[in-house]
Amino acid sequence: MFYIGFTNNLERRFQEHLDGENISTAKRLPLRLIYFEAFLDREDALRRESYFKTTKGKTTLRMMIREYLEKQNINKTAPLKKM
Repeated sequence: MFYIGFTNNLERRFQEHLDGENISTAKRLPLRLIYFEAFLDREDALRRESYFKTTKGKTTLRMMIREYLEKQNINKTAPLKKM
């Protein structure tokens, strides 16, 4: 499962997800953070978030994560599902 979102405090936001405080991830616990990007400018971060929510952005993100997991030999037998 992918979750794409913006925050100014990653540790706090991830803990909120782990605690079931987010409706979009509460029924999909446990979670594991495997990728994030950081930006100095809020508008840049929101632009990138918007891109990752497009079909092309989801495809790009899926490819990046798949390649990382294959290199790490993590969960190789479970394909990443389309969103």
